[in-house]
Amino acid sequence: MIEIKGIKKSFGSLEVLKGIDLTIQKGEIVSIVGPSGAGKTTLLQIIGTLDKPDAGTVHIDSVDVTTLSQKKLSDFRNRHIGFVFQFHQLLPEFTALENIMIPAYIAGTSNKAARQRAEELLQFMNLSDRANHKPNELSGGEKQRVAVARALVNNPAVILADEPSGSLDTKNKEELHQLFFDLRDQFGQTFVIVTHDEHLAGITDRTIQMRDGLLVPSEDAAESD
Repeated sequence: MIEIKGIKKSFGSLEVLKGIDLTIQKGEIVSIVGPSGAGKTTLLQIIGTLDKPDAGTVHIDSVDVTTLSQKKLSDFRNRHIGFVFQFHQLLPEFTALENIMIPAYIAGTSNKAARQRAEELLQFMNLSDRANHKPNELSGGEKQRVAVARALVNNPAVILADEPSGSLDTKNKEELHQLFFDLRDQFGQTFVIVTHDEHLAGITDRTIQMRDGLLVPSEDAAESD
């Protein structure tokens, strides 16, 4: 579903990614771990089409996104990729329901269809009673679940999450982690998660370790544990 070949990326003289090859299957929940500076977030941004590699290709749903024009890339990102960030990034002036609907509006979905989809997701997240609350009226866990619903509203091929539970307490972390697996079981959703959370990494289908801009072979990763 995601196929990455020969990805390299430098910022000035600093070589951040040194040739990444990676395949992720549909419905797989994959965590990417490693020390700060290993290149995890840069790789996630390239998979998410937020940044372009200097070399290599990224195929998502059989589309080579590295060849798309900026306009086609924006449209592809909106329709096929959902994002969840550490600090939810909800717009404070909009309600939970409206925040979820925004990507659907950008995709050209009708108001009725966008609202219906957002309401379904709120129900799935057990947040129907919070639909008309603005972010400052929601708890940290509720905000992050709204952010996940927003990422799902256009039925994306993959959700990319960067430290999604990093700002949450233990209880909300556990609930969010369980939500990822519920979404995979219910909708066949694919997740690629950059995390420092050892518990989350330990329960994902596959843990990919990075070091110095390269993937660590599984036998080396096992020895370093």
